[in-house]
Amino acid sequence: MAKIRCAIYDRVSTDMQVKEGLSLEAQKAALTDYALSHGYEIVGYYADEGITARKKMQNRKDLLRLLRDVEADKIDLILVTKLDRWFRNIKDYHNTQAILEAHHCNWKTIFEEYDTSTANGRFAINIMLSVNENECDRTSDRIQSIFAYKKNKREHLNGRPGYGYTTGSDKQLIKDPDTAPIVEDIISHYFTTYSKKATVSYILAKYADSPHCPTMYQVNRILGCETYAGRKYGIDNYCPAYLTMEQLERIRSISDAKIIPHQTEPFLFSSMIKCPVCGKNMNGFVKRHHLKGGGISEYKRYRCGAKFTAYHNGACLSESVVEEYLLTHIVDQIQEDMLSLLQKKKAQQKQPDKSIAIRAELDRLNNMYQKGRIKEEYYDEQYALLSKKLEAYTPAASMDVDASLEACKALSDAFSEGWVEMYNGLDIRHKKSFWKEIIRAIHVDPASRKLCGFDLRI
Repeated sequence: MAKIRCAIYDRVSTDMQVKEGLSLEAQKAALTDYALSHGYEIVGYYADEGITARKKMQNRKDLLRLLRDVEADKIDLILVTKLDRWFRNIKDYHNTQAILEAHHCNWKTIFEEYDTSTANGRFAINIMLSVNENECDRTSDRIQSIFAYKKNKREHLNGRPGYGYTTGSDKQLIKDPDTAPIVEDIISHYFTTYSKKATVSYILAKYADSPHCPTMYQVNRILGCETYAGRKYGIDNYCPAYLTMEQLERIRSISDAKIIPHQTEPFLFSSMIKCPVCGKNMNGFVKRHHLKGGGISEYKRYRCGAKFTAYHNGACLSESVVEEYLLTHIVDQIQEDMLSLLQKKKAQQKQPDKSIAIRAELDRLNNMYQKGRIKEEYYDEQYALLSKKLEAYTPAASMDVDASLEACKALSDAFSEGWVEMYNGLDIRHKKSFWKEIIRAIHVDPASRKLCGFDLRI
């Protein structure tokens, strides 16, 4: 007898976990115990942490993953602890319920009783969701009223005050005596050099040994945020100012003049190159170079996406250099990967297939059960044990190698004579698609900051 395929979904917002102790671990344990006690087969765990149910469903990543598996007909039943862990607004409920009904998937709350099979049951769910939705709206209104009151009193609302500020006894922002001199030094040096980059270098070097040394991000924020001109939440004189609004506008106008017009063409290798220092994506940008004749040369480069939040000597690569590297090495890399896969295939062929004996044992078990010689409990127990053994011995790796080998052969065939001319004839968007289909990741050597290899999508 086939078991019901059960998925476990749990969600907890930060405030709910604090107030009620409904951690993801506690929910998962309760749901798992319930599923096992009812003889369900657990086929997946899905969890969204720190996410309120009133947020857009697009923000509940695991809920979306769960629904994709429902649409793939992998799930018969979804278990949740309570209705509000599942939904807190009517629109999401009806949209989700339509997907579940289309794929014959049911859901159940283990701490509450709801029945979607009757009109009265569905009516009760709608009423409860309406109550939950109204409760959330009233809570939001109360919070907005409190914030408006605090703003009127010029109080700091939440979080840590920005660099250069602290809070006084009346909860209003005041200048921090430890960091205020550094903020003033930042502003003074900028209006000497009119360069954010030079100011960052100066400050980080001067205060490197100070416990109050700001980060690159903080220096850039001071030179652009209206809080440092005394304005916050659109209210003038909200806090003590380090510079005037005229000075702030001057900084912004200088920065705007240095901004390169929006790059309409895509970058060929977006999300494919990782920073060799911190592992974050290297993002594309346009480098502007002023020519002696008065013209401007612009070319694409890649740098670490954490440039303004983490100060490290990361790599900076020209897009043309990356492109030339791939064009030069792609064919050799395909041949190298194919040779490696063929060696793996030979090694696997030498190993005996232990799954044959397990499959024979499963067949014997099924025959005995069909003839009534063993009880259902014994059959389920033995079937589960043999299935685990079969999974362990099934040459899944062999199938993966076969699939990769076929993909590699197809790729090799595609890179026949004349492929370079074909590539050069593509427009930039088709070139980007070309590399996206072939390359998974491009590697940069941490020592030399130069390209050192890439992984194919095989």
